[in-house]
Amino acid sequence: MSDSPTDDRAPLSADEILDIVDEDDHVIGQAPRGEAYARGLRHRCVFVLARDAEGRIFVHRRTARKLVFPSMYDMFVGGVVGTGESYDDAALREAEEELGVNGLPRPEPLFRFSFEGGDLGRWWSAVYEVRCDLPVDPQVEEVAWHAFLAEEEVAARLTTWDWVPDGLAGYERLLALREERG
Repeated sequence: MSDSPTDDRAPLSADEILDIVDEDDHVIGQAPRGEAYARGLRHRCVFVLARDAEGRIFVHRRTARKLVFPSMYDMFVGGVVGTGESYDDAALREAEEELGVNGLPRPEPLFRFSFEGGDLGRWWSAVYEVRCDLPVDPQVEEVAWHAFLAEEEVAARLTTWDWVPDGLAGYERLLALREERG
């Protein structure tokens, strides 16, 4: 999702209105995105793990100009859920925007969790997975580098690359869930 208000593919700028939610993910009000970030108001986000036909994970490094977590790596594409937008709709919108594709299948919902990032903020995060067989063309405003990496490659970089904290928390939960399910 873009931090640039001039990017036509990214409707959410600092002035866009977000649903503010409580600790149980119920809407309790609305606020501009910039205010929600500045005041640490709990809002909603989506994380989409995109895999190619070989099962590799789309990994990218955010651009240095990003408002949140600049120049950090992420194994998810995604972003903020707009006011009145469903998690499912936001997941598809964000995946297509960030991957630079049209016609993705609907991402499969996996789980939700509340990210408590202290000074970083807090938000409800819905985690999804989608297969992307299309050639990707990520937004240059969003993505400084990208590649599809095998899970073993991602695992080898978990302690050496600077990952976005919410994405890392979501990925660790995903791995634990897989292990739990056997």
